[in-house]
Amino acid sequence: MYVGRIMRKHLVTVPPDTNLKKAKDIIQEKRINHLLVVKEDGNLVGIVSDRDVRQSWASPATALSVHELNYLLNQLTVEMIMVKKIITISPGTTIERAAYIMQENRINALPVIESGKLVGIITSTDVMGVLLRAIGFDDDESARFTVLVEDRIGIVAEVSRILKEAQINIRSLVSWPENEYPGVYHLVMRVKLEDKDKAINVLGDAGFKVLSEYVQDLTPYLPKK
Repeated sequence: MYVGRIMRKHLVTVPPDTNLKKAKDIIQEKRINHLLVVKEDGNLVGIVSDRDVRQSWASPATALSVHELNYLLNQLTVEMIMVKKIITISPGTTIERAAYIMQENRINALPVIESGKLVGIITSTDVMGVLLRAIGFDDDESARFTVLVEDRIGIVAEVSRILKEAQINIRSLVSWPENEYPGVYHLVMRVKLEDKDKAINVLGDAGFKVLSEYVQDLTPYLPKK
């Protein structure tokens, strides 16, 4: 899946001279975590998170009166606290690439630029939502189990064929490598809730050992060489 399919297109933007109080009010009113700072020509010049606003709001000048504090906060603008070195992506960026960029740079949002124009934003929450849907976590009528398999050509087709012949539909399938055992992958599947026991049995009959719960020692479940 690509960023352009899930990015938020209804953007909340503010000019650089927006004061901190107004920025705080907008974030609370719109229930968002990031404000995009744009100039009159529409060019993106910065990004401000709710965390940035909270940190700037928590002034150490506690001896000031409410009036004095409000005056100072009104003098602060988003331009003074915004992140100016912005990492952006295009709508054609894959979701997994976007997630990698966020993780590597320890950020929670990426503005989306197309042909030099700001067209959207994607956040870590959006990425997490896609991941959860991809693995079928939002499907209450499904059941999850794992098979440890060798990293070899045809293994996914083999497992799929066994389930197909048993008239069991795979609702989702995700794989990732087992770090402790190189060359071994976790093949995580979801099937209809009523098909779980049948799926485990037919895969077991075919020589696969199926995990349906956490175990500390994976040795008994490793594929035979």
